[in-house]
Amino acid sequence: MSFETVSVVGLGYIGLPTAAMFASRKKKVIGVDVNQNAIDTINQGKIHIVEPELDMIVHAAVTEGYLKAVKNPEPADAFLIAVPTPFKEDHEPNLDYIEAASKAIAPVLKKGDLVILESTSPVGATEQMSQWLAEARIDLTFPQQVGEQADINVAHCPERVLPGHVVRELVENDRVIGGMTDRCSERAIELYKTFVEGECVTTNARTAEMAKLTENSCRDVQIAFANELSVICDKLDINVWELISLANRHPRINILQPGPGVGGHCIAVDPWFIVSKTPEEARIINMARLVNDQKPDWVINKLKIAIADYLQANSNKTINEVVINCFGLAFKPDIDDLRESPAMGITHELAALYPGQVRIVEPNIVELPEDLQKNAELIKLSEVTYDSVSVLLVDHKEFKAIDCPSNQQFLIDTKGIWLI
Repeated sequence: MSFETVSVVGLGYIGLPTAAMFASRKKKVIGVDVNQNAIDTINQGKIHIVEPELDMIVHAAVTEGYLKAVKNPEPADAFLIAVPTPFKEDHEPNLDYIEAASKAIAPVLKKGDLVILESTSPVGATEQMSQWLAEARIDLTFPQQVGEQADINVAHCPERVLPGHVVRELVENDRVIGGMTDRCSERAIELYKTFVEGECVTTNARTAEMAKLTENSCRDVQIAFANELSVICDKLDINVWELISLANRHPRINILQPGPGVGGHCIAVDPWFIVSKTPEEARIINMARLVNDQKPDWVINKLKIAIADYLQANSNKTINEVVINCFGLAFKPDIDDLRESPAMGITHELAALYPGQVRIVEPNIVELPEDLQKNAELIKLSEVTYDSVSVLLVDHKEFKAIDCPSNQQFLIDTKGIWLI
């Protein structure tokens, strides 16, 4: 059975590119989102996020009539759910968005439809989604009820793309397909092969969920090692960047680069999904999360020392006159994504500690988040005055291209691009 109409629920950093790729292959795509601004922007053939190449694809898809955005789901042959999966304050997974999406599409489901959960999820979330659908549509059967004979096929297929390279990686990367039955997997592969050139590898839904969590937890542990090493080297008066460069000359060593913490909607979140399910067993994963979550506090403390040193060197100034330059807000270089960004957390705390004294340079956004606007100012790179205290939080290409600030005595470089 071919899929003539595809519905993508959640038009964010993963959902919109995915919807655009299906539409670029002449599939009719109905994008669903609760954000009216996103809906209006997309229907104008524009995009509300920063992602290379995506704007041209979306414009063509909307212009040619293959993509439209709506607030309420409409009938389709396949539904892809790509909504956020944050955690609660106690690091327990929050499946509210998945539940809401499930209940939203349930009324328009029909026999033969395919539902795929793309949202990165704790183990068991796909089965829970299928249960929510079954409770809402008692007239249809689902895999957990009748197996291969189900009216509705259900699968999990986690996204595995790098922000800034999403369009290319959606096409080229291998996909893990975790169907609740073999038939579910087969149909999911048929759908993704519309545009995926990488291999589609099948497994069960739980293993597919765990695969994505494992990938990001592995990265988190590796980054935690680098971050912990940077703290140790600072205490021992060793240049961590030089140290890592030397260690990486060993043919079997590849230490990552430290930073101000770990951000983004995946690496900073996904390990907690494993910890929440197996708290006694996930000891290294848990400790890595703690190390990375504590790194922003370390950066703040380093800044306080730099401010004290600056005031000592400039005895004619008071603490209320100190200007603090923050370079970068995004969670990684050259994107506008601020989700779970350690740079955001650090800047928030600085703005609260030193209201009106924080100047932010973030070339990928046009205005600050509302909660930062009161106590901080967004400025252009050309407007920075370096006779002050500065902290480099994100290694954007614009920052790499400029000369190193001369007053390094009052500079905290968390990415190692300016320090000499």
